[in-house]
Amino acid sequence: MNKHILRASLEDASLAPEACQVTPAHAERPPAGAEMARVLGTTPFQMALDSSGAGIAHWKHDPLHDVVAPMSHHVIMAYNGTVRRMERRMGSAVAIGTFRPGVVIIIPEGSSSRWDIPKPVDVIQLYLPHATLERVAGEVDSATSTDLLERTAHPDPITSRLLLTATDAVVGNVVVDTLFRHQLMDLLATRLLAAHVGAPSTFQPTRGGLSPVVLRRAIERLHSDIDADVSLAALASDAGLSRFHFCRAFKESTGLSPHAWRRQQRLEEAKNMLRGTDASVISIAVALGYSSQTAFAAAFRKLTGDTPSNWRRRAR
Repeated sequence: MNKHILRASLEDASLAPEACQVTPAHAERPPAGAEMARVLGTTPFQMALDSSGAGIAHWKHDPLHDVVAPMSHHVIMAYNGTVRRMERRMGSAVAIGTFRPGVVIIIPEGSSSRWDIPKPVDVIQLYLPHATLERVAGEVDSATSTDLLERTAHPDPITSRLLLTATDAVVGNVVVDTLFRHQLMDLLATRLLAAHVGAPSTFQPTRGGLSPVVLRRAIERLHSDIDADVSLAALASDAGLSRFHFCRAFKESTGLSPHAWRRQQRLEEAKNMLRGTDASVISIAVALGYSSQTAFAAAFRKLTGDTPSNWRRRAR
């Protein structure tokens, strides 16, 4: 085998860090969403981005044979479909791997490589700013590195499963889904620091929950209809904690993450409106902040196992 060629196994086709081609930090780089749209030559099936370009996208794209340019975000991908062979080239280094459920791909911020994927692909992508990694690392005492490794079809069922749940944050209730997306990004950043950096971090469990006063104030915010009030940053700041520690302390106190608590509260509101009023399902969806009746029905069914209309008929 040519010593300049890295032939990775099908189960773990990770490129060696020293083989990565990384552009200088000061170079102009496009946001990940824009670069992916250019390379894939299509629009995402679903996408949710914030003003920084961070976010989640669900792509269903045709075969790919192109170079992905350096981007201004880390890109983490999980595959959602049947097995697909692929090849990734960075200079003289080659990784041959297999897309399959339970593996992840990581393209660190600023790196570039050529991709050859001969068949259509269904994939979930997370666009993560490096600032998020640095913030989470700073919130965890034992975090030692934020330098992500290149990963190509790398077995990691935990990260893969987290990413595949991200489709829930792409459509639905705007406030709830934004809160979920922020929590998910922090959770994934924690996972990346623990499993996909050169010097993995270990995390000490948070002990204790929120004080009764802080918990009551957080719940009052979560009841708010004002987006800024229920953002993860606002909730954590009001509690005097980092986002990382606030989420863990809130769950310790309530048994639910902030997003799950808010979602449960919205479900109870929906049930009360369905049971106690004659309002149409679409008007209830609008009143609760869902983007469409379809999104509301999907969220309701996921939590209750039934459609809003069927649930209403049985509840009366």
